[in-house]
Amino acid sequence: MKNPLWLIVPAAGQGRRMAAAKPKQYLALGEKPIMRHTLERLHAAFPEAHLVLCLDPDDQWFDPGWVPFVRWQRVDGGSERMDSVMQALAAIPAEPDDLVMVHDVARPCVSVADLGLLLSHMQTHPAGALLAMPVADTMKRADDSGASGATEPRDGLWHALTPQGFRFELLCRALDQARANQLTVTDEASAVEALGQYPRLVSGRRDNLKVTHPDDLALANAILAAQQRNS
Repeated sequence: MKNPLWLIVPAAGQGRRMAAAKPKQYLALGEKPIMRHTLERLHAAFPEAHLVLCLDPDDQWFDPGWVPFVRWQRVDGGSERMDSVMQALAAIPAEPDDLVMVHDVARPCVSVADLGLLLSHMQTHPAGALLAMPVADTMKRADDSGASGATEPRDGLWHALTPQGFRFELLCRALDQARANQLTVTDEASAVEALGQYPRLVSGRRDNLKVTHPDDLALANAILAAQQRNS
């Protein structure tokens, strides 16, 4: 690889929508916590990468034995995703053209093939790239009462997934400007878009599930089992 690859995994969230006794990244999928599955999947694709794991300073569940990477470091996460990513960027000695990939810790089912495809687009597209999925369902916009107020055309609409990847300098500049302008960004691509740049949408598999709600655990277990059978 021409430029080093840095993997940032924000994992400081509390996952309150899961209504569990501990953050969702520590809930079990089979015999392993979600975090371990996610890190192992990233390592399978990029064993030589540098991992930066963002954790709550008071985290009491993390086990360093789950990390398969030789090169890795822990940094304190922030109250919001953007804070964690910015603290990770500030902690690494990256060069401006180094590649940085940010991945949700709660996406343990991302495929190794999709990870490799994303990297190839990151290397060639100056505005970076993200895994995404074309919208397949009819999209409704609710009115103030919660009723279906309008049907939105789905042409050109995509679900943003992760990982999302950019050059180090571009991502730092985008997040710095977003903070300066008090923009609320829920993913890194939206910060880059605010600079007037257009990241590449890379069509990814539909089984790249983000575990968010309690019933997602059973679905993630089924997906991992099916991927294992088909590997």
